[in-house]
Amino acid sequence: MSHAAVPLVGAVILGRSRLSLPVIATGLLFAMLPDADVVGFRLGIEYADSWGHRGATHSLLFAAVAALFATALLRPERFGLAAAFLFVSMASHGLLDMLTNGGLGVALFWPFDPLRHFAPYTPIAVSPIGISDFISSRGIKVLYSEAIWIWIPLTLVAAGFGIKKRTSKWFRQNGTAR
Repeated sequence: MSHAAVPLVGAVILGRSRLSLPVIATGLLFAMLPDADVVGFRLGIEYADSWGHRGATHSLLFAAVAALFATALLRPERFGLAAAFLFVSMASHGLLDMLTNGGLGVALFWPFDPLRHFAPYTPIAVSPIGISDFISSRGIKVLYSEAIWIWIPLTLVAAGFGIKKRTSKWFRQNGTAR
């Protein structure tokens, strides 16, 4: 669920005046959608396959195509902003997964580069795939890791933008040049 933090913060920063509720909801869905590739395990698709877990669905190309397709379907007033929001929402999934300390890496540049990649620094504990494994002491450690490395930093970013917005508004209302 921590993948939803990126579009949540993006929606808070951009606001409802710029992003419609359907675009925000799609961004939340897009942030988690790449992990739908785990159905491949049941279909006999190997983890390391291009369409295996953390493969093509985690790539920047997949995020771009999905964002453009969804934006065309949603037809928002601000097409470019909505497309960028949806792209960042989905692309952030692969980028965050690159920061985890397990798995085979992420096929971020698929199909141009078949290799799986990790970030140079991998501070986030990798999440277990099964729900029964997630509700365990390991799952608690993952939640703690995600709070430290995802939720707290993004909350601070959102708070910083909120403070900037309020202080700018205050200076405009009080006639003080800034």
